[in-house]
Amino acid sequence: MTHPFLDLPPLSAARFASVEDRVARLLGTEQDVVIMQGEALLPLEGAIRGTAGPGSTALNVITGPYGQTFGNWLRDCGATVIDLAVPFHTAVSAEQVRKAFAEHPEIDFVSLVHAEAATGNTNPVAEIGEVVRERGALFYVDAVASVGAEPVLVDAWGVDLCVIGAQKAMGGPAGVSAVSVSARAWARMTANPAAPRRSYLSLLDWKERWLDGGRKVLPHAPAQLEMLALEACLDRIEAQGLEAVMGRHRTAAAATRAGAQALGGGLEPYVHDAREAAPVATTLRTPAGVVASGLVARALAADPALPLAAGGGALAKEMIRVNHYGPDATPETVQGCLAALGAALAEQGLTVDPEGARRAAENAWH
Repeated sequence: MTHPFLDLPPLSAARFASVEDRVARLLGTEQDVVIMQGEALLPLEGAIRGTAGPGSTALNVITGPYGQTFGNWLRDCGATVIDLAVPFHTAVSAEQVRKAFAEHPEIDFVSLVHAEAATGNTNPVAEIGEVVRERGALFYVDAVASVGAEPVLVDAWGVDLCVIGAQKAMGGPAGVSAVSVSARAWARMTANPAAPRRSYLSLLDWKERWLDGGRKVLPHAPAQLEMLALEACLDRIEAQGLEAVMGRHRTAAAATRAGAQALGGGLEPYVHDAREAAPVATTLRTPAGVVASGLVARALAADPALPLAAGGGALAKEMIRVNHYGPDATPETVQGCLAALGAALAEQGLTVDPEGARRAAENAWH
């Protein structure tokens, strides 16, 4: 018997290329876009290993755990790394980046996470991009969490390497990702003797075997189901309108923040300034004496489908994440998370106002 998910005709090179073109439009870029056949860590690592190496000096901005990972990769490549770390409850500023360049004029590579879903902050890529352009450095941006939730404008912001994934605000699977690559980034890779070749990490292999050949023959069999899912994500975003999709994420964040503040019980936004809070996820700090992972476990006992999680690592003690992205950027999801957290806090003997939280979230949404 046939199966709709298994008995599919092969994905043609032309259709693969058309999806790349639609991703380019989503990112506002005329750069080359390569869709990678794996989770976003694949192009994130491949882009760093392709462009960084001995002789490079990288400014690595750390506003969450992914910034720490990028620094590790850069050091492993042999680059000199200057870490610019800011507290996870805030964002980095363009002025801080400018100061780093003033202190280290040899910087030729800047790595930055746009939105850190893990810590709930978002960074001003447009303003930072102006500083990076002034200095002529290569600009690498992780936009996996931000794409679909807030503007990502590769060409306008001067981004040389921009990596996205489908699994967050785009509402798709984790098994497919994409990277836009500027002419400057290709030149850096070509000149880098340590850039991966004949490797799943190699962007140069894609350039030579796919892009340079006019995108006529795929270098290997594509991940069929993931590519079709990415195509469906683009269909949905284009049908709803990107502005509407981003607006839904912004409103979900505002409603969650307002509801959590009205809920009480000692719960408060982890990112202090609402302007620095990511629309893809809202992080909350638990009151003293309440372990976040335990509180989340109690909240999920009532409804395991809620997009609630404790922070990773040491943050599991104090941080809760409300992951209101993709199909979960809805008023029902926000209200469900607030109600479950309120009930869990009440079980701890804390005074909460669930009706006030409901009203505050509803008012923020409307």
